[in-house]
Amino acid sequence: MTANPVTSPDRTEPSISGFRTEQVVVGDVRIPALRGGPDDSTEAVVFVHGNPGAGSDWLDLMRPVAEFAQVIAPDMPGFGGAEKRSDQDYTLAGYARHLGGLIDALGLTRVHLVAHDFGGPWSLTWAAAHPDRVASVTLVNTGVMLDYTWHRVAKIWRVPIVGEIFQRIAPRRFVRAVLAHDNPGLHPDWVARIANHLQPWGTRRAVLRLYRTTTSAMMDALVEPLRASDLPCLVVWGPQDVYLPAIQAQRQREPFPSAQIHTIPDAGHWSFLERPDLVAPLVLAHLHSHHSTARSRSGTSPSHRNEKP
Repeated sequence: MTANPVTSPDRTEPSISGFRTEQVVVGDVRIPALRGGPDDSTEAVVFVHGNPGAGSDWLDLMRPVAEFAQVIAPDMPGFGGAEKRSDQDYTLAGYARHLGGLIDALGLTRVHLVAHDFGGPWSLTWAAAHPDRVASVTLVNTGVMLDYTWHRVAKIWRVPIVGEIFQRIAPRRFVRAVLAHDNPGLHPDWVARIANHLQPWGTRRAVLRLYRTTTSAMMDALVEPLRASDLPCLVVWGPQDVYLPAIQAQRQREPFPSAQIHTIPDAGHWSFLERPDLVAPLVLAHLHSHHSTARSRSGTSPSHRNEKP
């Protein structure tokens, strides 16, 4: 796969408090990538959204990180402002290759992965094959999902024809009602925004393909390669998550033996949006510990392994 960064001034969004959106072409797929912070280094914190999501969902967390690190948050294929063609690869391996192509296209050699929801499996599939390029991992209600049982909506998506009918007829108000019911701690503005992420048919089609092609064997295959590297890992989980049960937080010690694991009281699936006051300090402290610029400023030396809580 070839990867060429392309910035199109006529398609660049206005600056958002010092951030800019660059149009990047990976292979033949165009995606927007939100960027901020110092860009004089090949080290960056890469924020990877899940389903449904977009790079800009991370903006409030990106702002404090951008004070000491380059930050990048792409819209992954099929989501947000990214291309949503029917001929794209919406498999787990396809997303991992795309993420790797983006990292290469931007000239990054050392990355800190911050992921949520399906952004975890996408990121970790790439990380398992490139552990030497991963400086740290932060998993927010995501990870290597082991012995996982699909949630009720995912079960519908995974059934051929039934999933297509469901995606075609589910109106926005229904999606909003389900999200609000499942995530009572999520502000109504965020419920509306996340529901909007799932409106384009191209996104709904990508979701169907992604959920149908992802298997437990793919998750199991990530454990040993990641365990061998024992990458510095922070796990943050909202225990009220109705999609990814909290037991999965503890299971992350299988691929990441030295992981730090924190549960966020009264938070659900979007814990970083529901309780930013608790999640942001944890993420910032973790990144400060492993980012070379932050360490040099503080005068501390890195520790490859995290201490267990």
